[in-house]
Amino acid sequence: MTATTAAKAPKITYSAISADMGEIHKSFDAALSDLRGKLGAEHHLYINGAWVKGGGETLQSLSPIDRGWKVGSFTGATPTQVDDAVKAAKNARAAWAGMPWRERVAIMRRAAEKIREMRFEIAAVMTVEIGKNRMESLGDAEESADLIDYYADQVEHADGFVRPLGKLAPNEQTQDVLRPYGVFAVISPFNFPMALATGMSSAALVAGNTVVFKPAGLALLTGEMLARAYAAAGMPAGVFNLLYGSGSSVGEQLVQHADIDGIAFTGSQEVGMRLMREFGSGGPFAKPILGELGGKNAAIVAASADLDMAADGVMRSAFGLQGQKCSACSRVYVHESVAERFLELLKEKTLKLAIGDPTDKNIYMGPVISESAVRTFEESVKSAKSGGEILTGGSRLREGKLAAGLYVEPTVAKLPLDHELFARELFLPFLAVGVVRSFDQALHESNKVNLGLTGGLFSADETEVARFFDEMEAGVLYVNRRTGATTGAWPGVQSFTGWKGSGITGKGGCGPYYVSQFLREQSRTRMT
Repeated sequence: MTATTAAKAPKITYSAISADMGEIHKSFDAALSDLRGKLGAEHHLYINGAWVKGGGETLQSLSPIDRGWKVGSFTGATPTQVDDAVKAAKNARAAWAGMPWRERVAIMRRAAEKIREMRFEIAAVMTVEIGKNRMESLGDAEESADLIDYYADQVEHADGFVRPLGKLAPNEQTQDVLRPYGVFAVISPFNFPMALATGMSSAALVAGNTVVFKPAGLALLTGEMLARAYAAAGMPAGVFNLLYGSGSSVGEQLVQHADIDGIAFTGSQEVGMRLMREFGSGGPFAKPILGELGGKNAAIVAASADLDMAADGVMRSAFGLQGQKCSACSRVYVHESVAERFLELLKEKTLKLAIGDPTDKNIYMGPVISESAVRTFEESVKSAKSGGEILTGGSRLREGKLAAGLYVEPTVAKLPLDHELFARELFLPFLAVGVVRSFDQALHESNKVNLGLTGGLFSADETEVARFFDEMEAGVLYVNRRTGATTGAWPGVQSFTGWKGSGITGKGGCGPYYVSQFLREQSRTRMT
């Protein structure tokens, strides 16, 4: 696929598809067939523009679809190789930051086009590696390219982040300039392995920083795909570097490295807060951390709601990607007057979900990511049965081919409002439903948790809608959204911002203020 045809190819997002599905499935199947012939190969680090065999522990990646499928072997970085990557990024930063911003933007836009050219290959990797269904995987790849272009737009619209300021004397000239920090460590999660890695790294790069990237240990091959796209776009040596290794080795070394100037991170609140303590304020001066730290997202179904729409929106957000989205709908508060009918519809729609191997075009829900996730699922079911009721689901699936993978049922539990599962982030296809007496009670319950990432409302009452926007303590809000009650943000359409324990800076990815956070301000006054 050429860059021109890539640009004209149909756009696939998480909430809307306008395309010839036959052609899309044909292209995905071809990429999947090609990938199957390459599974099990050995993969290496990317340091200073070269692929380098890691000297550390080799990581073995197995697909959650079938634990007999070996995705590949990935050679881990030694402490010396981590130093080499940071040194390469440090040595490259002056030339990269000093490059005219239009040239830097041009390289980044080429990277976006490379990702579009590779979209089916990238999507096939994500489906096999982490168990995303093919449409979610294609949306992830598409979002990655759009993120780069959107962040490049921000630099262009700000004229390289240089603007004149006022003067106190006729011969005084002052400019305000935003300048890069230097070297950013980018640490990404498994669930959106391309989009989140691309979003964080591309914002850092287009701003003029260099990057050392550590992908999630469960999504290593997707990390390589990003490195290949950047290399194919003509990224200078040392500007982007890829390391494999465990968080306790490579990750810790990056956090503690004196030459890392900032961190972009997506993960748990616990790890994010530790980074704030140990990296952000742990040295002789503060360093920037941009973090999105998960969610325990609530949807409210009001008495006036369109219940079919609400059941669709909640089901899609609760069980898309097996509930393993930081934006997933994991709590619902439904008004008592409509609770019975809403739950009937929700159960009916949930039971129709196709579960199985996500490489199959007819499958909606694939496996969860790990054996640990299965154990957490089983513990959550046990907890729900203590004081609550499982309405549907609740079991691990072991029939036929599913026995070789990590499959669980999409689960809906009706629970008392004080149940611990309303507060604990599970990252699973597990939905807790509570019945409330009023809209006030629904808002109160929604805001009780420490996290505040996304939220949804289904209501025909304009007063309730206005109050939801004003009083809901979350960064991303949706009203009456059938395609996803709490999920589906897109670059330049919804800013993805965490409040309270879900974010660090109060400004998020996909939004108009993201790139500027990778820059620090400098005022320049000259007397003429």
